[in-house]
Amino acid sequence: MEKFIIEGGNRLEGAVNISGAKNAAVALLPAAILADDGICTLENLPDIDDVKVLLDIIRQIGGEIKVNSKSSVTIDSKNITSYKCISEDVRKMRASYYLMGALLGKFGRSEVIYPGGCNIGVRPIDQHIKGFQALGAKVSTEHGIIKLYADKLVGAPIYLDVVSVGATINIMLAACKAEGITVIENAAKEPHIVDVANFLNSMGANIKGAGTDVIRIRGVRKLYGCTYSVIPDQIEAGTFMVAAAATYGDVTLNNVIPKHLESITAKLIEMGANVIEGPDTVRVQAFKRPKGINLKTLPYPGFPTDLQQPMTAILSIAEGRSIITESIYEGRFKHVDELKCMGANIKVEGRIAVIDGIEKLSGAQVCASDLRAGAALIIAGLIADGYTEVSNIKYIDRGYEKIEKKLNMLGANIRRVDDGKPDPDQ
Repeated sequence: MEKFIIEGGNRLEGAVNISGAKNAAVALLPAAILADDGICTLENLPDIDDVKVLLDIIRQIGGEIKVNSKSSVTIDSKNITSYKCISEDVRKMRASYYLMGALLGKFGRSEVIYPGGCNIGVRPIDQHIKGFQALGAKVSTEHGIIKLYADKLVGAPIYLDVVSVGATINIMLAACKAEGITVIENAAKEPHIVDVANFLNSMGANIKGAGTDVIRIRGVRKLYGCTYSVIPDQIEAGTFMVAAAATYGDVTLNNVIPKHLESITAKLIEMGANVIEGPDTVRVQAFKRPKGINLKTLPYPGFPTDLQQPMTAILSIAEGRSIITESIYEGRFKHVDELKCMGANIKVEGRIAVIDGIEKLSGAQVCASDLRAGAALIIAGLIADGYTEVSNIKYIDRGYEKIEKKLNMLGANIRRVDDGKPDPDQ
């Protein structure tokens, strides 16, 4: 079992390149299955475990994968004949549910074992199912396998009862070759939804309105291969922005889209940091203890739930009281008990966390309960006195590309160890 050992107290300084977006990549890979003719080349892919697992699943159903580099792969889907994804690999990640929409759109049917992923609360797929049924699919569940079947997919108006990123993308995947027009109302607006729509349009789809709450999809008969570059990762960028501010650092993030980071930027400025935007860069400078703030997670363009946990870490040492309201997932405060082990003064009542900032955290042995909780504990380790051991880092590797190496290049002191032996790559 690998873990990180972090020596606290080092200021982060320098520049870091942000990888491609995890949340976009894990939807673009299933989307590539829809190509009827030609091959798809995806560039700027993050080198993370979730991407590797999805590529393995695509291989299992007949896709031919060529790895051009650590950030570029070519997918040839001409030999994909299976609509069944029922291996245990599917359970390793939440985003494997995009295989439902992609295979339904390609074959008119799919069988996908119920997806796994981080345990951060109830994450139903009822809106996905509602969308598939509106397009004409029959849905059943047998032995934990979701089975979809349609004689013909036909476009339809679909109103999402709740804003759902996953359902919005899954319906787009299924509808882009359906007969007629599909209109998704109350659609999610996250940057990776726009990225998926742009990718599908590059393949020949006809999707308009992505990035607004109404998306219109006119079905086409065929989709074709293309070359496409994944957008930068908004959440990785936000994590490094928070880490820079927490360590009183001066860090420039390269390969970002500043527009995607506006909600994070606004909160860091409110806390007292300086944030300087360039065309594709963001620089974060902090020279004093952060101020406490109030924060509520919301769908994009609001503050992302995926950055709530890293923000909890920095607010644990902020001056005064902070209040965080988690409106997306009810189980997303599991990291709080670990922060308390490091001395944090946090009280959680339901979806609200009240944080009374202390001057310093203390290093301790802590355990990551999910992907973004792991990022929060790394930030806590960076600002704590002494050494912090973060275990269960398999979650972190699912979504952050070599995070310890990137942080070490900025002046952190993090070692990845296995059975007490340092990683030879360090």
